[in-house]
Amino acid sequence: MDVLKQYLPLCWLKNNPLELSRSLSFFKQNLLFYFVVEYFMQTNMTVDPLESFVEVSIETLLTLAFIGLILFFNRTLYVYIQVATAILFCANVVALPLVPVLIWLTVSEDILSYYFFALILFWEFVLVTNIIRQVLSVNILASLILSLFYFSVTYFGAFALGQLF
Repeated sequence: MDVLKQYLPLCWLKNNPLELSRSLSFFKQNLLFYFVVEYFMQTNMTVDPLESFVEVSIETLLTLAFIGLILFFNRTLYVYIQVATAILFCANVVALPLVPVLIWLTVSEDILSYYFFALILFWEFVLVTNIIRQVLSVNILASLILSLFYFSVTYFGAFALGQLF
């Protein structure tokens, strides 16, 4: 519970991920929750559960690889668990309101649901940008570009690679 209290302010742009405690069990819990929620959202958009499983697996691997790669080039690979946990945790917190909005969007296709969907995705983008900015000690423009690259690699890359299988 203490680890949760440490990581929760990240979602309100309060804490620095480098100052958070390193917990492998919390990382594993977030990874599992992330995978399950992403799988649920993906199967909501596609018909084939196997295709969804493959795409979410690729997306998760690309997420973890991207985090490792930027930390490797920054020579801060020793904070991998904290940073990966921070990004996964923020994605999980964002997913809590995102899942009902996706269901609302799918069922009604109301214009307001699209606005909420965009707002929630923007929130996740801001969170990832903030984490990257703090971890790599770069300016806001560099972190924005890296965040765009992160989302492009993980989501579009997973979709593209998933189409190959």
